[in-house]
Amino acid sequence: MMDAINFVHEQLSEKKDFPAFRPGDNIVVSYRIVEGDKQRIQDFRGNVIQIKGEGSTRTFTVRKVSNGIGVERIFPMTSPNITEIKLLKRGKVRRAKLYYLRDLVGKKSRIKERKRISN
Repeated sequence: MMDAINFVHEQLSEKKDFPAFRPGDNIVVSYRIVEGDKQRIQDFRGNVIQIKGEGSTRTFTVRKVSNGIGVERIFPMTSPNITEIKLLKRGKVRRAKLYYLRDLVGKKSRIKERKRISN
């Protein structure tokens, strides 16, 4: 029964080619906003705090600080309104859920960049 539901979800959702990102990474999510009969694309730049779920119900949370106020937004991975995801920096973190960043202010809330290993 569950396999049939997952099969239908995968058939209905279009596959998008987003870069692989993890919690701690700094990304820009470009998503479509519909206001009445007008549409525009807005960027949301921040750190990935968590990735949750599996398959078509997978979501990720992005956090940014805007004018001294922390703003978090949850995006469904399969949302048709997401036009593009750009990976800016890879973060070096040791856990999957970065809720502790909510309590940190200023330079303490920075995430170190992961070193790239070249072959």
